[in-house]
Amino acid sequence: MNIIKKLACALVLTVGAVSAAVAAGGSSIPWDKAPVKTTDLASLQNGAKYFVNYCLNCHSAAFMRFNRLRDIGLTDQQIKDNLLFPTDKVGETMKASIDPKQAKEWFGANPPDLTLIARSRSSHSGPGADYLYTLLRSYYRDETKATGWNNLAFPNIGMPHILWELQGERRPLFETQKSHGHDVQVFKGWEQVSPGLMTANQYDQAVGDLVNYLHWMAEPAQNSRVRIGVWVLLFLSLFTFAAWRLNAAFWKDVK
Repeated sequence: MNIIKKLACALVLTVGAVSAAVAAGGSSIPWDKAPVKTTDLASLQNGAKYFVNYCLNCHSAAFMRFNRLRDIGLTDQQIKDNLLFPTDKVGETMKASIDPKQAKEWFGANPPDLTLIARSRSSHSGPGADYLYTLLRSYYRDETKATGWNNLAFPNIGMPHILWELQGERRPLFETQKSHGHDVQVFKGWEQVSPGLMTANQYDQAVGDLVNYLHWMAEPAQNSRVRIGVWVLLFLSLFTFAAWRLNAAFWKDVK
């Protein structure tokens, strides 16, 4: 009986610790569904443009080469003209030019490589694409932070809002509700403080294209894998049917 009580206490403490950890460093809002469609080449090309222009300044994609963008319909000349600096080559990997020591001094940590970010951020809350889509749409102005920004999906984030000129400034709205006898702040939505260069729908579409590209970059061969897998399953189905009929023909006279 004492053992059962000890196990029950340990379980309660574990659950409490996990809940505290989530409350301290986890997302305070549910993740939104990202409009991921890796067969939409126009979306992937637009997302690649945003990635190179906004993300690649600080974040590398060291396991991705520029010439792999041929898979989303871009030619080498288009890549050179629109996505490369004059000194870069199409066969090079996507490496940021920022000094890691300066980045750590500015942001508190060196910006992570983004090659596999859409897969590494997957969790019980949803796929990594949903997390990234929510993250890039959840910034708000916070003058108490060194960067001047905070994020509901990643509280106390070190990365500034690099797309703020496109989105403008917003502030989160909360509502006080009772929960187990205590007042809690529940997120209700956003209020636009100052407009950006894009409307809300245009910004969501731009972020969706960027996240779509990040999702594709994490596994550029995923469309080929799915296509080959369908053909393999069709072949196995036909082979299974043929084997079943041959087996029936071989054993039809055996009693």
